[in-house]
Amino acid sequence: MAITEHTGSTPAAIAAHIASALRAAIAARGQASLAVSGGKSPIPIFEALREQDLDWSRVTVVLVDERVVPRDHSASNTGLVARHLLQGAAAAARFVHFFGELPAQFNAEVLDALVQDATRRIADLPWPLDVAVLGMGEDAHTASLFPGAPGYARAIATDDPLAWVVPDTAPHARLSFTLHALLQARELLLSIGGDTKLSVYRRAVEKADPALPVSLILHQTRTPVSVWIG
Repeated sequence: MAITEHTGSTPAAIAAHIASALRAAIAARGQASLAVSGGKSPIPIFEALREQDLDWSRVTVVLVDERVVPRDHSASNTGLVARHLLQGAAAAARFVHFFGELPAQFNAEVLDALVQDATRRIADLPWPLDVAVLGMGEDAHTASLFPGAPGYARAIATDDPLAWVVPDTAPHARLSFTLHALLQARELLLSIGGDTKLSVYRRAVEKADPALPVSLILHQTRTPVSVWIG
């Protein structure tokens, strides 16, 4: 495993680490790419990151995963990132959306079409991703790689960059970067908060197990993983 643990971490420390990696990417290649997760947990990180001294006009931001809901929906990660990260100087970043208007109903065929459209939308991303910021649920899911959910088996096996997953334990179908795509990143950053999630993380560190999706991130040697434990 290529894991570096940081204990007692704070949103400010995580934000400083991300900004340092993005500055290094800009210095080396003239641009940087950042993939971020949604949900409530990363909001303090976003609000600290947007205050970092960074040439945001050279940064491209994309989501690690997104719920298949309109952008103005309360569950939209796109809306959350727009409100909490892409403010002030950070508004100069380019934000790549997975999809535009959505149909009223969803089935596998519609989700396949959304994946194809999203794949076209991300085609010009600076690749590989410089930093992908991940969270983890109490079921050990990361990105939208929910264990046992429809679409999960393909999402951890395919070489395609994106896949759909329909969680059994959470609302809304999702589009997500696949395991293969995440492992192409130059760095994966995993933020863990709370005793329950820390216990799940410790189980995942013991061995790779598809029933604990985050363990598939941890038990690989291709991509460095920085784990920030708050």
